[in-house]
Amino acid sequence: MPAPLLHIDTTPELPAAADVVVIGGGVVGTFTAYYLARRGVSVALVEKGRIGAEQSSRNWGWCRQQNRDARELPMATKALDLWDRLAAEIGEDPGFRRCGLLYLSNDEAEIARWAKWRDFAAGEGVVTHVLGAAEAREHGRATGREWKGGVFSPTDGIADTSRAVPIAARGVMKAGGSVHQFCAARGLELEGGRVSGVVTEKGTIRTKVAVMAGGAWASSFCRQLGIRFPQAAVRQSIMAVGPNVAGLPDALYTAGVSLTRRGESGGYNLAISGRARVDPTPQQILFAREFVPMFAKRWRVLLPGGAEAWRSGHETAKRWALDKPTPMERMRILDPKPDARLVAETHRRALALLPALRDTAITASWAGYVDSTPDGVPGIGEVTGVPGLVLAAGFSGHGFGIGPGAGHLIADIVTGAEPLVDPRPYHPDRFHASAWGKVAEF
Repeated sequence: MPAPLLHIDTTPELPAAADVVVIGGGVVGTFTAYYLARRGVSVALVEKGRIGAEQSSRNWGWCRQQNRDARELPMATKALDLWDRLAAEIGEDPGFRRCGLLYLSNDEAEIARWAKWRDFAAGEGVVTHVLGAAEAREHGRATGREWKGGVFSPTDGIADTSRAVPIAARGVMKAGGSVHQFCAARGLELEGGRVSGVVTEKGTIRTKVAVMAGGAWASSFCRQLGIRFPQAAVRQSIMAVGPNVAGLPDALYTAGVSLTRRGESGGYNLAISGRARVDPTPQQILFAREFVPMFAKRWRVLLPGGAEAWRSGHETAKRWALDKPTPMERMRILDPKPDARLVAETHRRALALLPALRDTAITASWAGYVDSTPDGVPGIGEVTGVPGLVLAAGFSGHGFGIGPGAGHLIADIVTGAEPLVDPRPYHPDRFHASAWGKVAEF
C-alpha cells in the first residue's frame, strides 16, 4: 500500500512562457513555487506524477532543529517560522504542530553527543532540554522503562506528510502560479549557453530560469546537460499502526524504534532510524568514490538491496532524447516495495517498547528512495556554467522539515532578494572537493 496522500486538481493548460519553471513537485519544488508566486513572479511547477507522491509523503514528518548539522540549522530554524504561518496564508491546515520532539537513550555516549549539540545550539538561539534519568523516565512513561537520559526540543514539531505538500501546491495556484501534474520535464533548451526553455512531454515552456528540484531524479536529469551532480539514494521503509492509540508521545526517537503521530487519525508511523537498503544502480557505481566517507559513517545501518532501483531508472547513467518518452514517463511515481523483514522487525520492536501498541495491527507499510549528497547537505545554487539553472536537490532525508526554508531561500536566489540564510554552505560547487571530514552527523 502506498503512503497516504491527498490528491488535488491542478492547472490543465501548460503556459507558453513563465518567468521561472520549477521542475519537481515534491516539498522543495512546491515551496519554491509557492514563495515565488507570492512575490508576483510568473511561475509554473511541473511534476511527472502526482504532487508530493514520492519521498515528500513517505518520510517521518518531523520538522526539527534538534541534532541538525551546523550548516542546516539556520535553515531549519527559519523553516519552523514559515511552517507556523502556512495555515493562515493558504487557508488550509498542513497539519503542522510544535508538539516537541523527544529523544530517549540508555547510551551514555549518545546522550553526551546530544548535550554537546545543545551547548552549540544554545549559541544559535535554539532551546533544547537535556533530560536526566528521572526526567527521561517521566517524559518516556509510555514505555514503562528506565532511561539514562534524553533530550526534549519543545519548539520542534511535525506536519502531516499526506497533506502538507498538496496544500502548498494549492497555495501556489491561489497566489497566481500554475501547477501541472503528469507533466514530465524532459530537459532544457539553451541559447548562448543559458536557459531559454524547459521541454516537457506536453510542450516547451519558454523561460530564463529553471529550478531543478527533482529529488532522486535530479542527478540523472543534470547528466543530460553534462553536469556532474554526485547523488545516491537508499530505500527506507515505514509502517503504520492504529488508529485509536492513546497515551503516546506525538514524536519519539529511540535507537530501537521511533514513532510519529499520523495526522488526526490517532494512528502512528513507525520506523528504525537510519536503517535502509542500498539498491545498486549505475549512478551509485558512477559516484562510488565520492560516497566512501558517507558509507564509512553509515555502513552499520545500510544493508544490500535488490535490482528494483536499477529497473526504476531514476539513477540511470544513460542519455535520453527530448522528443521521446523518458524514464520519468515510464516511472511516474517511485513506489518501491517496503522491506518486509524490516517492517516485521520494526513492529516487533515497537510492541516491546510501547505497551499501548500491543492491541494494534499494521495498517500500511511503504518505502521511499531517500536521495543524499556525499556530505549529507543539500545542493542549492545556480549551476556554474549554465546560467539560469538553479539546483535544489540532495536533501538527504531532511527535505520535508526544512522544505519551506529551502523554498524561500531558492526564491531569494532566483529573484535576487536578501537571502533568508547564507546560501554559501549549500552551493553545489563544493562537490568538486572531497567530503572527508564534512559528512553531516544527522
